Amino acid sequence: MKTVVVTDSTSYIPKHIRENLNIHMIPLSVVINGETYREEIDISASDFYDEVRNGQRLPTTTQPPIGEFEELYNELSKEYDAIISIHLSSGISGTFQGAVAAADMLEGAKVYPYDSEISCMAQGFYVLAAATMAQNGKNPEEILARLDDLKASMRAYFMVDDLSHLQRGGRLSSAQALIGSLLNIKPILHFVDKVIVPFEKIRTRKKAMKRIEELLDEDARKGQPLQATIIHANRVEEAASWKKELSALYPHVDFTISYFGPVIGTHLGEGAMGLCWTKK
Repeated sequence: MKTVVVTDSTSYIPKHIRENLNIHMIPLSVVINGETYREEIDISASDFYDEVRNGQRLPTTTQPPIGEFEELYNELSKEYDAIISIHLSSGISGTFQGAVAAADMLEGAKVYPYDSEISCMAQGFYVLAAATMAQNGKNPEEILARLDDLKASMRAYFMVDDLSHLQRGGRLSSAQALIGSLLNIKPILHFVDKVIVPFEKIRTRKKAMKRIEELLDEDARKGQPLQATIIHANRVEEAASWKKELSALYPHVDFTISYFGPVIGTHLGEGAMGLCWTKK
């Protein structure tokens, strides 16, 4: 049985890795000043943050049309027997439901839509694992079992630097955002039951990042091999510095660096930092 993997752009897997592992990507889009840009195709993360910084209006985001799923699935069904389609949490986007709807209409290949219940490179961990297993000839049931195994140990926390994006996106009231900014509060967020919720409110950026380190330490101190990724919203140097620091503390953890692209960056804002990890 030949199996192929599909994901969406919010896994933020670099193009050269997607090509090497035969991962097919469907983009979500951002609308900036009336112009629609497909992330990872029409606009880069750094260009997006430049646009937002200089603009007056907060961008909006849109999920892929079902027709894009149908078109890709139909094309892939000519060559593959099974399609594993891994997407960002159904609690924050209708993208997964789009994959389910398109899968129901497909004749030929069997589509296995998979709700990562998360996003960004945490979602990417599932995609990379699935694509590697597919290249090694594993069947869909084996791959899905591995994804569920990863999900059991997946943890992710992220800190928001600028509360105005959460406020404008409807996740904070104006009063909460104002008070939070005055007190220099940097909320730590995480996913619970597929949606983003507050974990803790921390005063200052440095303390918030230290708290996320403590959460990693709870798992890393057990000595089991972990894979982890630092995710940043246009903070390349800070992410590299954090990676160097954490790699020295936890040599048994395989750290990489990823980023919050335009769609997720619309809601978190520039300066956000995250850390996610799971067992290898």
